[in-house]
Amino acid sequence: MNTGPTVDVKTLHAALDKAREDADLSWRGLAKEIGVNASTISRMQQGLKPDVNAFAAMTTWLRMDAEKFYLAGDDAPATGDPAPLMSELTALLRARPDLPDKNRSYLEDVIEATLRRFESERTQGGH
Repeated sequence: MNTGPTVDVKTLHAALDKAREDADLSWRGLAKEIGVNASTISRMQQGLKPDVNAFAAMTTWLRMDAEKFYLAGDDAPATGDPAPLMSELTALLRARPDLPDKNRSYLEDVIEATLRRFESERTQGGH
């Protein structure tokens, strides 16, 4: 039975853990920074879903779209046509205020060239 979209707690927790490590925060410090109770994050470690307000606070703090953490139901990833990869990456790069225009442009060029090469290899049967 498909129960509808739900939060992918495992992926959300992993994203929070990586951001926590990058910011050199404890779990308690992360919870304070996000504005949620530390027990909310602790429950997530046990696989329990955060409430909608905590989920919104977490995705906002991560600066990531909430949809990145959806499962379609029955633990299946949410389906649908994904946004083109280059569009997503460009949006992420442009959202970084610490990345100068020159560096952002360079990264976009490198990523675009890499994606073209991957696509060429894939269409030539290289998977």
